[in-house]
Amino acid sequence: MRMRDGLLKMLGLCLLAGVLVAGILFPVVGGLGVLSNQASDTVEAMSSGLADEPPPLVSTITDREGQPIATLYDQYRIPTAPDQISDAMKWALISVEDRRFYEHHGVDWKGTIRAAISNTSGGDTQGASTLTQQYVKNYLINVVYRNDKLGQQRAQEVTIARKLNEARIAIQLETKMSKEQILAGYLNVVEFSREIYGVGGAARAYFNTTPDKLTVAQGALLAGMANNPPAYDPWNNPERATERRNFVLDKMVENLKLSRQDAERIKAEPLGVVPDGPNKPAANCVGAGPEHGFFCQYVEDYLLEHGMSKEKLYTGGYTIRTTMDPRSNHLAKQSAEEQVDKMEENVANTLSLVKPGKDRHEVVALAANRDYGPDAEAGQTEFALPSAISNVTGAGSSYKMFTASAAVERGVVGIYDTVQSPPSHVSQIFSGSPPPCPYIAPYTRGYCVVNASEGYSGSMSLQTALQTSPNTAFVILEEQTGMGPIVEMASKLGLRKTMASNAATGGPPDPNAESQEVRLSQTQFFGPSERSPGKGSFTLGVSPTSGLELANVAATLMSGGVWCPPTPIGEITDRSGKPVPIKEEPCEQAVPEGLANTMVVGLSKDDLPGGTAAAAAQGVGWNRPMIGKTGTTQNNGSAAFIGATPQIAGAGMVFRPDLPNGGLVDGGPGNVVAVDGDSGNMFGGKTPARTWFGAVSKILEGQPAPPLPRSDPKYERVN
Repeated sequence: MRMRDGLLKMLGLCLLAGVLVAGILFPVVGGLGVLSNQASDTVEAMSSGLADEPPPLVSTITDREGQPIATLYDQYRIPTAPDQISDAMKWALISVEDRRFYEHHGVDWKGTIRAAISNTSGGDTQGASTLTQQYVKNYLINVVYRNDKLGQQRAQEVTIARKLNEARIAIQLETKMSKEQILAGYLNVVEFSREIYGVGGAARAYFNTTPDKLTVAQGALLAGMANNPPAYDPWNNPERATERRNFVLDKMVENLKLSRQDAERIKAEPLGVVPDGPNKPAANCVGAGPEHGFFCQYVEDYLLEHGMSKEKLYTGGYTIRTTMDPRSNHLAKQSAEEQVDKMEENVANTLSLVKPGKDRHEVVALAANRDYGPDAEAGQTEFALPSAISNVTGAGSSYKMFTASAAVERGVVGIYDTVQSPPSHVSQIFSGSPPPCPYIAPYTRGYCVVNASEGYSGSMSLQTALQTSPNTAFVILEEQTGMGPIVEMASKLGLRKTMASNAATGGPPDPNAESQEVRLSQTQFFGPSERSPGKGSFTLGVSPTSGLELANVAATLMSGGVWCPPTPIGEITDRSGKPVPIKEEPCEQAVPEGLANTMVVGLSKDDLPGGTAAAAAQGVGWNRPMIGKTGTTQNNGSAAFIGATPQIAGAGMVFRPDLPNGGLVDGGPGNVVAVDGDSGNMFGGKTPARTWFGAVSKILEGQPAPPLPRSDPKYERVN
């Protein structure tokens, strides 16, 4: 009986060996053959650096000087060449996983047949895979099928078909790659738990070292983990990790790569991993820290909007050199925090800075009083306060520059012409205002507006009106100019996303919403229609606004009317160092250069005595030519300051990011609080202007003070 069983086993062994050899030496037909060929091509291509699916790498975001500020990744991996891995690491892995690695040609026939017989006969499941085969399997699991659970399951099936496929690819690899390349390839794709992949990342994360400096003890721990990373995690399971490391040391002794005496000495050593590890950078913009995180977030948002997928961004191994000036960003953050405490509940103070130019508008700083990060209790936020349409209650009278620009362009008025500024005015271009405004047509009320304070003369030049900001003067200009050109001017000068968003939340218009404010874009909501001449409240800046876009408006005016997208991108290179183009919107002459230059002159008095920002300018000893415009919304719930010199343009905004309804009280630098109702006292000349001047005065310190452009006589006076 025993002899019969032995003969049957031998016969089965021969038949199975024949199947394996036939399956490996000849192409497999049908679906298995196609899959095998595809996987083979993919792995071989990866080995030569030409893969359609190369291993995911870390993308690095840097400042404009090339200093890293953040890393983005799905798998923390540092690519490592064969000669950058210590012999101790290599022999530890070979000893525990494939001691005949340098003897076989991709498949260990004896082990494979033994495992196949055991598996098919119902015995204990055995692997018997060589490192070459494991390289194939790990590459499929961690690279090709990393986002495909079903594919990962297929790559690990305990079946003859899968083993045939894996063995066939392994044999092909051995004809095209050296043993050292295969070993390094495996060590570059294998997982070491906690999103750490490859020996380069593991050496850094576990021991704060490089792969070429890994010791026997360190290499043994990592080699042992490759079999089951979560089970042997040295922080979660230190006892099991120690047992596994010591097992690898014993295997090294058996393989004559380590003396028994040294092995016993090393076994007595602690694991030696970094405390409270692993030591790896954050996988997203949180890694940029509280100061640079907002800029990093804008870089990510910008690239996603311009065609790069998030998967590519987080796996492509790109180096993204940004336009961020770290000194300017630091000073902007410092100034924002000086004005509003970072822990102040429901108060956000932002500053966005852009470099003017006729070929590019580079973003140099994005800052807020709040820190960037996930810990709300520590005052942190991951919402893009300085760049997104985050101020939903508006930028106030800073919008008067759009009314003025449209009126000047249309020949309604010149910057030195007289405009009327009565104490109050009832406009006929606004519908829906509550009483006491009178009816001007069936179901339509006028827009009743008064000036924010008394003491204005009944008339003044447009330049003086921009300096002192009477409300009635600009509502009257709206009537004379028409709302269409004014809302169009806002978009042309730079509020592109802002004007395309809805007028209630700043999000995309919802065609199914009942409320017009949500259903329509801001351009549609405030502009004229068949039933309405438009809404005159637009000039008082009552709708959601992006601080970055507001800064870019100033950059457009200071660039001779040339609009460019506010870009955070200096250069992008791929994992091979080759440039990666990104399709950005081309710059355009948004308004005539003469008009832009004339508006610069028209806006050049706000920092001087009598101007709404004069006190803030005086507080830092400001003495440079500039443009400026303040703004404050109803109930003093938000405020803004837009300003620019020929070198830098920017916008500061203070607002309530969480509960928008209510006011802000400014008790001086560092003492701004949110209050209920309409008891606020905030103005654009206070916190926003002080934030702008506090940062920009230091940024430009020691630099020349170039003059502003000259106005065009065509736009100075009508006729």
